Amino acid sequence: MDFRQLRFARALEFTIQEINNRTDLLLGITLGYQIHDSCSDVQMAIKIAFQFENGFDPVFNETSSCTKSAAAAVPAIVGDSASTPSIGMARTLGLFGIPQVSHYATCACLSDKREFPAFFRTVPSDEHQAAALARMVKYFGWTWIGAVRSDTDYGNYGMAAFLKAAQEEGICVEYSEVYYRTQPRSKLETVANVIRRSSARIIVAFVHTGDLQFILDELAREPPPPLQWIGSSWIINPEFLRFNMCAGALGFGVPRSVIPGLRKFLLDLSPAQALKSHILTEFWESSFSCSLKGRTGSSEFVRECDGSEDIRALQNPYTDTSQLRITNLVYKATYAIAHALHSVICNETHCDKTITFSSWQILNQLKRVNFTTKNGYQVNFDSNGDPVAVYELINWQFKKDGTLDFVPVGYYDSSKPRGQEFKMSSAIQWMPVSMCSESCPPGTRKAVQKGRPVCCYDCIPCAEGEISNKTDSLDCVRCPPEFWPNTKQDNCFPKPVEFLSWDDTLAIILTVLSITGAFIAMCIAVVFYKHRVSPIVRANNSELSFLLLFSLTLCFLCSLTFIGQPSEWSCMLRHTAFGITFVLCISCVLGKTIVVLMAFRATLPGSNVIKWFGPQQQRLSVLAFTLIQVLICVLWLKISPPFPLKNLKQHKEWIILECDLGSAVGFWAVLGYIGFLAFLCFVLAFLARKLPDNFNEAKFITFSMLIFCAVWITFIPAYVSSPGKFTVAVEIFAILASSFGLIICIFAPKCFIILFRPEQNTKKHLMGKVPSKAL
Repeated sequence: MDFRQLRFARALEFTIQEINNRTDLLLGITLGYQIHDSCSDVQMAIKIAFQFENGFDPVFNETSSCTKSAAAAVPAIVGDSASTPSIGMARTLGLFGIPQVSHYATCACLSDKREFPAFFRTVPSDEHQAAALARMVKYFGWTWIGAVRSDTDYGNYGMAAFLKAAQEEGICVEYSEVYYRTQPRSKLETVANVIRRSSARIIVAFVHTGDLQFILDELAREPPPPLQWIGSSWIINPEFLRFNMCAGALGFGVPRSVIPGLRKFLLDLSPAQALKSHILTEFWESSFSCSLKGRTGSSEFVRECDGSEDIRALQNPYTDTSQLRITNLVYKATYAIAHALHSVICNETHCDKTITFSSWQILNQLKRVNFTTKNGYQVNFDSNGDPVAVYELINWQFKKDGTLDFVPVGYYDSSKPRGQEFKMSSAIQWMPVSMCSESCPPGTRKAVQKGRPVCCYDCIPCAEGEISNKTDSLDCVRCPPEFWPNTKQDNCFPKPVEFLSWDDTLAIILTVLSITGAFIAMCIAVVFYKHRVSPIVRANNSELSFLLLFSLTLCFLCSLTFIGQPSEWSCMLRHTAFGITFVLCISCVLGKTIVVLMAFRATLPGSNVIKWFGPQQQRLSVLAFTLIQVLICVLWLKISPPFPLKNLKQHKEWIILECDLGSAVGFWAVLGYIGFLAFLCFVLAFLARKLPDNFNEAKFITFSMLIFCAVWITFIPAYVSSPGKFTVAVEIFAILASSFGLIICIFAPKCFIILFRPEQNTKKHLMGKVPSKAL
């Protein structure tokens, strides 16, 4: 005998007795009842349903007033406890419009009003419980679970709803086993072995209490590793608390309640009262292991009850009223029918005992009931005949005496806004980990393993330039162009910006060389100015020499415009200043070379060529050559000027801040023009290198142009292949190297004679090797 189910049946008696004693509900009307045992069997339940419809004699009857009315069909029914028998009854009762209010049939299928138009219930549908269980499993981070269900409507529909909700939450199921207690033992052993061998530490059981009893007994023979049990309706069944391997079990149950007077009613049972019903007789004899005196038929117990039996000393589910959960739903279901009856046969002042009514009227009124029970619970039904789903989250925890007990640790309320239905109120006893694969840390992404559920995956590091900043990311995200991942690839940081800054060691060295070169040029100019009347200065065209020194000073200083953060003005200035100053410099050297050639031609008999390239023509030639470069630079700046650019392509991990040429044609036109003048100067100087003069300046110009051309020819591949700031450094080095080549080759020998060999600074010495006819 299931003592808990007996408590439900007697709770119906208690509720009807309470209703009959009320003065505000069904005044003057006495309710009767018939109680049948369906034995959780569909055929038995359908047989009883037909009895209710046809008015057969009751099996159990406490109220004598019902004996004469047995020929009439009952107006309403409370039950059954299980879903499958309830479905069989609902299909039969619905044809006659007899309302059925179940207190424990949770199958979501019963919400279908087209198939079960007369079915109501005070227990929430499994659709809500399945959603609540999936939400809870996700809340605790369990993504790898096992599933077991009863092979009944309750188990199949409930598990299907749970698996659907679990899939939406990203939960994977390793196995899904089904069992029914009438199946062979080999099936039971198979289910138990699957559970034992599973890698999932979480097991969700949508199982009827009768089926779960067999499964737990089988597992107890060879206990599996510690499991976290997730229970459905069985989670609030105290009979399973004896299985310590289920410690820590979690599940949703209807809230615990208190029904005043029920315990006193349950315990107010004497042997004489028990003899009036074979069900109560069986309960009494099973509880005290004795045979009642005066019972009809034989008993399995030999010892007779001697009257010393005390029902108050019993410790079983019948007498345990500390966890009134489903019992309260029986209480609410009975009251719902009473309120529907009241609406049909009573008005504001009295109730009509003689009124004729049909079960269809009761059915229609049940859809509208909305009241609060004496113990404070709201009762109403939605369009599907279901109540609002409110659950307590139950955790099986050990008490101080070492036994398990139900401990509420949270709740679920379907009337709350989405996302707020589930809430924890206290910690659970233990927290296992159950995942097919460990969580992928930030910096990686999940890659599903071929042929396995989506919860089984490998953690793949993000590709270069990509990050993932969340655990279990499905994809990596590429950093913005100006950002780059850190070493863990879980965050994007701004790329460092590279340019030849003033505090860079290389920039400091180049700056020192630039200023040194400019200082040397100015010092040479001072020396030349001080000795401007000396033969060596006068012989080398002092005007062009001073202009050349001035241009060399600018060449040295223009290299400074290449250092520092590029800006719009610095980008335009650096290339144009470089181009113009170098053309001015080469123009002066070219002028000096032409002067040497013209001077030699002028010494030949009958030659007046010198008058064609006098000082005036020298100035104009330098100005003309320079103006051509100025024109090229103006066109360059006008059409497509250089501009600052963040180079993101050359290097992935940092940004090169550089000056874009704007127009490559303009840049190479500037360099090409300089190269043309340098080559022309080199050719003319080479032709004049063997002229008969003790101090032939053409030889030094030849060497200087040779160095100049060598520097700029090697500059081109070095410039193209140098990375980042070294591109600028190569250009500065080329400017400084060619400038130093010019100043050393052209002016160093003269300064040496002026400062250290003054005896050679004479016209006689300079003209010593010239033939007498040339002199």
